[in-house]
Amino acid sequence: MKLTEVTMVRVYLTEGDHQLRKLLDFLHRDEQVSGVTAFRGIAGFGRSGKAHESTLLDISMDLPLVVEFFDLPEKVDGVLQDLNQWVEPGHVVSWPARMNMGE
Repeated sequence: MKLTEVTMVRVYLTEGDHQLRKLLDFLHRDEQVSGVTAFRGIAGFGRSGKAHESTLLDISMDLPLVVEFFDLPEKVDGVLQDLNQWVEPGHVVSWPARMNMGE
């Protein structure tokens, strides 16, 4: 099995920031990274300590969002430089990973 080194990136947002579409467009159209997935959380809190959560009685429009993407390390380095200009500090984490490329 052939493995390729990649870098995984996770970006933390909230729906209230209205940045999801901008981020997805940036990663897909502008940077053309290999893979992107967006997750909508049911609860979370960040540095501010303000809880964002969904209950059965109301549908919160300020829930946590997580966007993950991956690509070759050198490509991700360039993407992160651009991304860090408009995503708040402390909301982006990354780590090395290996992608299965088949036989």
